[in-house]
Amino acid sequence: MELLGKSREELRTYGKELGEPAYRGDQIYHWLYGEREFAFEQMSNLPAGLREKLKREATVSLPTVRQRYASADGSVRYLFGLTAPERKSLERPASVEAVFMPSEGRQTICISTQAGCAVDCRFCLTAQLGLIRNLSAGEIVAQVLLPLKEMSSAENGVELASRTNVVLMGQGEPLLNFENVIEALQILLDPEGVGLSPKHVTLSTSGIVPGIERFGKEQVRSKLAISLNASCDEQRDVLMPINKKYPLEALIEACRGYPLRNWEHLTFEYVMLGGVNDTPEDARRVVRLLAPLKRVKVNLIPWNPGELPYKESSAEAIDDFRGILTDKGVPAFVRYSRGRDVMAACGQLALKEVKESPLRVLREDHKAI
Repeated sequence: MELLGKSREELRTYGKELGEPAYRGDQIYHWLYGEREFAFEQMSNLPAGLREKLKREATVSLPTVRQRYASADGSVRYLFGLTAPERKSLERPASVEAVFMPSEGRQTICISTQAGCAVDCRFCLTAQLGLIRNLSAGEIVAQVLLPLKEMSSAENGVELASRTNVVLMGQGEPLLNFENVIEALQILLDPEGVGLSPKHVTLSTSGIVPGIERFGKEQVRSKLAISLNASCDEQRDVLMPINKKYPLEALIEACRGYPLRNWEHLTFEYVMLGGVNDTPEDARRVVRLLAPLKRVKVNLIPWNPGELPYKESSAEAIDDFRGILTDKGVPAFVRYSRGRDVMAACGQLALKEVKESPLRVLREDHKAI
């Protein structure tokens, strides 16, 4: 029985199947997600007999940390090795990436929801991988648990901040792996699980309209961000071919109907591509595009270099673009990505090897228990 990724109710049921009171499942749930403890022998409030039974009959299969790339800015790109799903035993093992980014007062973890990606955004290196496979709920949650456990270990001596942000903005399109992503979010946002606040977790989509509509109906959900990256359909068709299936009119209509909570804004992400989508007219079109929506903000993201035929917008172009948006009442912010020197920034997650970092070496790989 694989336990990682199981909900509290599933673990309560499993506890009863083992002949134990249901609350033993609650205890296992807390150990896995609240304490980030994966060794059954360390689950000290479980009876010794149950711990032995779990060691015989249950597993906690963690991704293997194949490599870590430490950036000069303190970020760490994790390259995780995944096992092939049991139901597809002939499928080749996959790799996936997550990024740990420490900041004053918080740490942010960017996680993946698929190995590779099928959406094929032309300015994103991850698209070059194609879709390898969906990640399970356990594989998604593990990308949060492992960096937190590793960074706070006695050996590394990092004092974690009290606040953890998680962004589902790594490899993959979250809304094309809907069920597993929702199961993972339920664990991440459960106060008895990982215990993250919905205000500090953001799911980013390329604009899967049915997924946006479905996501808005979920009782437990994170914030939502939309990757816009263009000011008109003709432009977006080229940069993001998914636009041909879900054009801007349908996307904006889905956003109009999205049920924002009283503390919430819809975030639109706009990757700034020099000479492509960064003109003053682009900015004015974005203002008109977002005019029907309430409580929005725009994050302008300078393009991060990769092996693709694009270039960064100039600082002047970014500043002018932002000025037009803000002058028209659209809050806009420039978000520079972390970890560019180790291919850990937005759009760079493509399993690329880089030179060894001169920063401290972290401890050896976690192994599946």
